[in-house]
Amino acid sequence: MAPGKNISVNQLVDQFRFIDKSGCVNKALHSVHDFVERIISEPLCTSQVFGSAALDDLCQRIGGQSLSQVQGSAADKKDQAPAFVYIVTKLQKSGGHTRVIEDFIAAQPESEHIILATGLAGVSDADYLLDGLGQKVSISFEQAEGDYQQRLLWLQQRLQVINVKKVYLFNHHQDSVAVAAIQPAMNLDAYFCHHGDHHLCLGVYLEHLTHVDLHPMGYNSCHNDLAINNSYIPLSCADKGERPKEWSFCADGLITTCTAGRSNKIELPYFVSYLDMVPKILKQTGGRHVHIGKLSPWALWRIHRGLKRYGIPKQNFIYQTWVPSVWEALHSYRVDLYIASFPYGGGLTLVEAMGAGVPVALHRHMFSKILGCIELAYPGAFCWRLPGELLEHCSSLTADSLKKEGDAARKHYLSYHTGTQLREMLDGDIKAQPVSVELYGERSAQPDEWAIWLSNQLTIKGVLSRAAYRFAKRLQRLL
Repeated sequence: MAPGKNISVNQLVDQFRFIDKSGCVNKALHSVHDFVERIISEPLCTSQVFGSAALDDLCQRIGGQSLSQVQGSAADKKDQAPAFVYIVTKLQKSGGHTRVIEDFIAAQPESEHIILATGLAGVSDADYLLDGLGQKVSISFEQAEGDYQQRLLWLQQRLQVINVKKVYLFNHHQDSVAVAAIQPAMNLDAYFCHHGDHHLCLGVYLEHLTHVDLHPMGYNSCHNDLAINNSYIPLSCADKGERPKEWSFCADGLITTCTAGRSNKIELPYFVSYLDMVPKILKQTGGRHVHIGKLSPWALWRIHRGLKRYGIPKQNFIYQTWVPSVWEALHSYRVDLYIASFPYGGGLTLVEAMGAGVPVALHRHMFSKILGCIELAYPGAFCWRLPGELLEHCSSLTADSLKKEGDAARKHYLSYHTGTQLREMLDGDIKAQPVSVELYGERSAQPDEWAIWLSNQLTIKGVLSRAAYRFAKRLQRLL
């Protein structure tokens, strides 16, 4: 039986129960990685399975075996300045993952910062960070090479010889190397930053690391449902300015909407499709819709098919695969309403929209509080479950109502997400910080059996629909 394929967690752990005797470190790390990869690739597990104490324990046993082969001592550090260390799987210029790391670095501009990448997800977009923030702050980037065991040995060796002030673990879900690396015997001031929060993520149950959640939904999920003694640091981003007061909403009498999200947040089986909703929104408003984030050719074809069906000019749909700042793009396009991505929301883009003073509309996910991001928004933010609710909301908006919500969004950003709290926490002891988490329970989605059953059916339907589309395109080329 191949490790990590069609087996349970217990079977996988049993296969490597004697890892310290067999010495099959590389095989064990690879098997854990592939097992988690299989789980997070299954849509039915999304926002249902968050962590595994058994897998985390296995990673730690693997790391303990590896550490015995690592050379390094305190003498190697005596001439080094203390540095903040960030362990990552891969840096990406798109998405919120790298932006959060940027915020952590920017909160300590006078310090040394070292990023260590395991590289299990491929080559990093390190130049984006080094050529940007790296011109103002001392940042170095290093990436591991070789097989899984060699990468683990390299990472542990670096942690032994660097004069570590604090180390932050920002691993991808399946990164067994990163989760195995930090051992209790290292006596490091270490933090697990739980950003892979809607899937099974290795590291959730590491008790010798301070568990940090970055939004209210994640904090409460881990604290209440998983019984983890965690801390909360609000997502933050630099203030790029409020919406100019002289700008009126719906300046030309029509509304401009915007959504930011790549295909991994949007092109998923669900009872309402973003790809079908965009043409309907444009038909309802007669305005423009801006999409930021790379979509597949299949998704773009489906959107343009809808535009043609409703007789909507192509120029009313503006497509940008990537922008340096969602905040600045919202101002550049004079966006009146930010429609959060669905079925998977994006926390950091929501923070940027609120900071930019743009009203938001959030989807109430049919079974997951985490995927909807509702608790992260300002009180009174519009939430919708059924398509007609969003369409009706878009057609009912006025310049005055938009301005009122835009002011509320900006106020909420200034209260929680400017980075002031982040600097204070990073300067001190995160564990000692009081937790301030605002929840709006009456607006939260509640799980129900019907919704979960429907999700299962839609997953099957979505897989079959994509397969049929790919077959049709191949047939078209042959003909």
